[in-house]
Amino acid sequence: MAGGSNKTSSESDLAGRDVAGFDLAAVEAWMGAQTCVTPPCAWRRLEGGHSNLTYELTDTAGDHFVIRRPPQGELLPKAHDMRREFRIIDALHPIGVPVAEPIGFCDDRAVCDRHFYVMGKVAGEALYTAEQTASRLSESARSRVGESFIAVLAHLHSVNPDEVGLGDLGRHEGYVARQLRTWYGSWTASAEAAEYDDDRVHALYERLIAAIPEQGPARVVHGDYGVHNVMVDERGDVVAVLDWEIGTLGDPLADFAYALNAWAEPSDTPTSHAVAPTALAGFASRNDLIRYYADQTGADLTQLGYYRSFNSFKTACIVHGVYARYKLGMKSADGIDMPGLFDRVLSSIDLAEQHLAG
Repeated sequence: MAGGSNKTSSESDLAGRDVAGFDLAAVEAWMGAQTCVTPPCAWRRLEGGHSNLTYELTDTAGDHFVIRRPPQGELLPKAHDMRREFRIIDALHPIGVPVAEPIGFCDDRAVCDRHFYVMGKVAGEALYTAEQTASRLSESARSRVGESFIAVLAHLHSVNPDEVGLGDLGRHEGYVARQLRTWYGSWTASAEAAEYDDDRVHALYERLIAAIPEQGPARVVHGDYGVHNVMVDERGDVVAVLDWEIGTLGDPLADFAYALNAWAEPSDTPTSHAVAPTALAGFASRNDLIRYYADQTGADLTQLGYYRSFNSFKTACIVHGVYARYKLGMKSADGIDMPGLFDRVLSSIDLAEQHLAG
C-alpha cells in the first residue's frame, strides 16, 4: 500500500508485545476485523508528535502503518483530539493534499480506553534540527523544500471546506478576534504565576483588536504548520502534513504568517535559531516564501505585517503561560531552560511590535 511514516527517531521493536497505551489483543482484533491491517504486527514507538502515543506497525503482509492515540492520564478538555485529526486527513487525502492515508478510526472503549486511529506510513522525515537535516538533505534538496512547503499550504488554503465535508470544523467568522481574546486572556491569567506582566502586551492587544483586517472566506488552517510537522523526502518534497489536532477553520493569511515566522534564517535572533534546519545553506529565505505564496494563491499580502505581529503576540502569550505553569510547579522544570523561555517571551513581544510597525 502507499504508505508513510510519521515522525522520525524510534525505539527498537517491541518484541515483548507490551505496548504503553494499547491492549494489543483487543486492538489487533479490531484492526483485523475493521481495516486492511493483517495482524499480528510488530510495534515500534515513534518519537515526536507532542505527547501523543504513536507507533509504527508492520503487519504479517509486510505492510507498514502508523497508530496514534492521546497520552495516558488526565487530559485537558479538547486536547489531543485524534477524532479531529482523522476527520481532517480523511477529507483531505482524496483531493490530493499530502496527508497519510486514513485507514481506520476507533472510539470503542471495549477496544481501548481512548480513541485512536490508524493511517498509512509515508516515506519521509520531519525536519527538527540542523544536524539531522544536514546529514539527510543535500543543498540542492534543501533548495526544493521551501517551494514545496508553500505549494502544499497554498493547496490547503484553496480548498472550500464545505465541498470536502469540513464546513462545520469551526466557525467561519471572527478567527483572528477569537484568537486574540483567547491568548490575551491567557496572558492576564498567567501574569501573577509568571511573576511578570508587560504593558506592551496590553497595548499590542488593543492595537491588534482595533486593526483586524477584513477576513476573507474561511479555509482549513493547520495552526502549527512548520517543517517540524511535515514529512520531507530525500528530494526535498513535502510528502505529508502531520499533527492536525488543532486544525480548524480560519484566516489563511494567519496560517501562512505563522509558517513564515517559524521559518528561521541564519541572521535571526535569538541565537537558538542557528540550529534550526531552515537556517542551513540552500534553504529558501522568508522573502522567497512570500513570493511563492503570492504567486500560487494571488493573495493580497499588504497586511502581512499585521498577521506576523498577531502570530508573534500569540507566541508570547503561549510561552508566557508555559513559563507560568513551570513557576507554579504544575510541570517539572528539571532540565528546562527557564531564562531561555523568559527570553522567548520578550523576543516575541519585540517581534510583535516590529511587525506591526512595518
